[in-house]
Amino acid sequence: MIEIISVFELELIARIILSIILSAIIGFEREITHKPAGLRTYMFIGMGSCLFTISSLYLLPTNAEVYIDPTRIAAGIVTGTAFIGAGSIIARKGDLQGVTTAASMWVVASIGLTIGLGNYSIPIASTIITFIILRLGVIFDRRREKKKTMQ
Repeated sequence: MIEIISVFELELIARIILSIILSAIIGFEREITHKPAGLRTYMFIGMGSCLFTISSLYLLPTNAEVYIDPTRIAAGIVTGTAFIGAGSIIARKGDLQGVTTAASMWVVASIGLTIGLGNYSIPIASTIITFIILRLGVIFDRRREKKKTMQ
């Protein structure tokens, strides 16, 4: 019997799917609050981080004559995501908007990276915590707006 896909490859695919699901949870929250980056952006950041991590750890040839440091990929993920997040920040008359979006993009990249490394419990817990933090921010913002309109 010819094996088309190995169990190891199935696990890597499961990692990619999990990174998409967890990133989608955070992206959904950003989408429903009408933030500049939404569901698909977060899904791509999480999946991309996971794919880069998988590539750096498992898909490089092991018999290469040159040593390739897989931690350089992680550093690139951090830097690249920070660059994308910086594009979501807008400064208007002394007011900054998009900083939370940029920070949550960074968190999603770390979630994807951690899943790519093969850890599942920490990214799941981090997703839940991130979602709660974002929702609490919405609640506090609404209360602040109510106080302003009542004055």
